[in-house]
Amino acid sequence: MLSAFPAARMRRSRSAAWSRALVAETVLTPSDLIWPLFVTGGEDLEEPVASLPGVSRWSVDRLAEQARTARDLGIPCLALFPNTPVELRCDEGREAVNPDNLICRAIKAVKNAVPDIGILTDVALDPYTTHGHDGIVDTRGDVLNDDTTKLLAEQALVQAAAGADIIAPSDMMDGRVGVIRRALEQEGHCNVQIMAYAAKYASAFYGPFRDAVGSRGLLKGDKKSYQMDPRNAEEALREVALDLAEGADHVMVKPGLAYLDIVRRVKERFEVPVFAYQVSGEYAMIEAAAVAGAADRDALVLETLIAFKRAGCAGVVSYHAPVAARLLHDS
Repeated sequence: MLSAFPAARMRRSRSAAWSRALVAETVLTPSDLIWPLFVTGGEDLEEPVASLPGVSRWSVDRLAEQARTARDLGIPCLALFPNTPVELRCDEGREAVNPDNLICRAIKAVKNAVPDIGILTDVALDPYTTHGHDGIVDTRGDVLNDDTTKLLAEQALVQAAAGADIIAPSDMMDGRVGVIRRALEQEGHCNVQIMAYAAKYASAFYGPFRDAVGSRGLLKGDKKSYQMDPRNAEEALREVALDLAEGADHVMVKPGLAYLDIVRRVKERFEVPVFAYQVSGEYAMIEAAAVAGAADRDALVLETLIAFKRAGCAGVVSYHAPVAARLLHDS
C-alpha cells in the first residue's frame, strides 16, 4: 500500500539551524570581502559622503586605523580611491603618475601600519581629469585609446612601486591589460597581480561613487563609447577572454547585482577567479530601503553578498564589508 506521505521531504534538512548549516551550498566569510576606502587630502580628516551614508573619505594619516579594523575583522584586502584636489587635476590627468600622489602616500601608510593586508588600486584617469573621463580626450571629445593606455601603464608602475599588491584597471581601454602587464614585468613587479575590470558596464548605479571621488558634475558627455552596453552579454565574454589573454590574473564584473548573469557565465566559461563590485548605487539603495523601513538592513547586506557568492564570485568589493564581517563574526 502506498504511503500517503511524500518519500522526499525537502523540509527535513531545513528543520534546525545546525542542519541548515550542515547542508549549506554557499558559504560567505570575511575573507571573501574587499573593502573600498576613499582617500582625501589634509590631516586628521573624516569627510562623510552625503550620498553614501556611513561611508567617509579619510585623510592619509587616518587610514591606518581603517586598515587595522579590516585586519581585525578578517577582511584581507582594501581598495583605495582618491579624491584628488581640483587644483591637481588637468585634462590629461598627469597627477595619476605622480609617485607622491594621494594614492601612493595612502598605499605606503597602510603598508607601514598593516604590512600583511592586501591593497588593490584603481587604474583609470577619471579621478585626475578635469573632464571626468577615464582617459585622454581629443578636441572632438573622443577618448584616445592608445595614448591613454601608455599613461595607465605609468600609473600602474607608480602604484606598484609604492607597494600595491593588485592593479585593477577600470578604464575599459582596449589592450590596456597587456600594456600594463608588460610594463610591470619589465620593471621587476612580476608578482603584482592584475584584476581587470573586464566587464564594466555604462551603468546608472555609479552616481554616489562620483561624489566620493569628486568627479560628479565634471563629466562632459557619457562613457558609453568605452564602457559596455547593458544590453550585451556575449560581448562581456569576449572582453574577459581578451583580458585573460593579455595577462590578467582575475577579472571583475561591475556593477554587481544587476549583472549576476554575467558573473555566472564568466565563471562557467573561463573557470578563473571572478570578482564583482557591489557599487555605490547598490549600497545606497540598501541603506535607503533600511531607513524607509522597507527591509532589515543586516538581512539585506548578507543576502545580497551571498547572492554574489552563489553566482560564482571568488570575492566581492563592497562598502558593506565591515558591516558584513561583524555580522558574520556575531553569527
